[in-house]
Amino acid sequence: MSSTEFHDEEILDDTTAAGADPYRQTGDPDVDATYYADGGDWDDIAEAQAERGDETIVVNMGPQHPSTHGVLRLILELDGETVTDCRVAIGYLHTGIEKSMEYRTWSQGVTLCTRMDYLTPFFQEVSYCLGVERLLGIEADVPEKASVMRVLLMEMNRIVNHLVAIGTTGNEMGATTVMTVAFREREVIFDMIEMITGLRMNNGFIRPGGVANDLPAGAIPKLREMSAWLHAHLPEVGQLCDDNPIFRARLDNGIGFLDLSACMALGTSGPPLRATGLDWDLRKKQPYCGYETYDFDVVTDDGCDAYARFVVRRDEMFEALKIIDQAIDRLERMDGQPWMVDDPKIAWPARLTVGPDGQGNANEHIRHIMGESMESLIHHFKLVTEGFQVPPGQAYVPVESPKGELGAHVVSDGGTRPYRAHFRDPSFANLQGLPAMAKGAMLSDVSVAGASLDMVIGGVDR
Repeated sequence: MSSTEFHDEEILDDTTAAGADPYRQTGDPDVDATYYADGGDWDDIAEAQAERGDETIVVNMGPQHPSTHGVLRLILELDGETVTDCRVAIGYLHTGIEKSMEYRTWSQGVTLCTRMDYLTPFFQEVSYCLGVERLLGIEADVPEKASVMRVLLMEMNRIVNHLVAIGTTGNEMGATTVMTVAFREREVIFDMIEMITGLRMNNGFIRPGGVANDLPAGAIPKLREMSAWLHAHLPEVGQLCDDNPIFRARLDNGIGFLDLSACMALGTSGPPLRATGLDWDLRKKQPYCGYETYDFDVVTDDGCDAYARFVVRRDEMFEALKIIDQAIDRLERMDGQPWMVDDPKIAWPARLTVGPDGQGNANEHIRHIMGESMESLIHHFKLVTEGFQVPPGQAYVPVESPKGELGAHVVSDGGTRPYRAHFRDPSFANLQGLPAMAKGAMLSDVSVAGASLDMVIGGVDR
């Protein structure tokens, strides 16, 4: 029997003999018909549905839907407006980044992994490079200035991510102004990221052994201007949301509820975990890049719902700004210090000097490798085309991404390319919590619950 057919006589004959409800669940697929929106004659479907004792229907939300944070498909079973079941279907993006990394050098892997979660590029780059540096045995040799620059860029990126998370949450509920205000501050930070790395997104700036380039001339005053702007304008984002009763009502009072036991069972981390009251933050629990030397607090809330996750992200932006200010102070005292490990067999590109446009190679660099030193030219060519060798082994180094624990598991067979690279992406792990949050909720709350997880499908499918 198809899902759009309904035989009253068969069911009545089968059930009335037992003196039971003719619409009970019997376990017989020919009896327990479920109605899917899969075509057919709608008059027949509507007539048959009217004969049922329930109103369960199946609706696809996505993969082309403005509120699913990318190409995510949610298969929802609805009883009226109430979600009775939710299944998550992924794989529509399937970029194949991790497999592609096996065919590129260790340095080129940065260009690939930075594009996974396109809202948190620096965190993927740092996690991957920390893993490569552990395999190379040069963790202690990475210059302090490189670590401080990594922290600066990651915390700027953290604010960028949280602004997008809060802004898109508002936009998906129809509050477009929340997104436009959040994106205003995002652009201010992007201006500084572009000044330092040459790109606004997908930067590929963090390299094994350090960072690609030093801070450009005049960067410190501009970074201080950015900090002053954010101190003055970031509060507006929170006030705009908190002072709006509709925003509060759509997120508060148990919407998207996920408590500590559920988070622990599902491997949830980041703001959704800290929104249950647990102060788990890898920057404090398992420090890296010198985070143990910075003064900041781990933000928590005990609401366990979508509003609690908003509160954590809202307040985390100010803690990130505290770290940014400390990093700027340190960088001001490090003028002229190295930013890449002092090993010409690892540092890539070799002895690069950036031109006055901030993009291409400087004339003195080209003159040296092309006209003064055949050895430098050969070395530069081999390092860029073949890459450096990494001793056999494997390493997993997690970092605290804005979305949760992000870790790169890199495996080397002793060659110039990764034998295997796999990322523990927090969006993928946190997405497991969405069915638990959606079941029993209203259909209108599914978008809010999903937005509160702040998943990016580029990281889920990678």
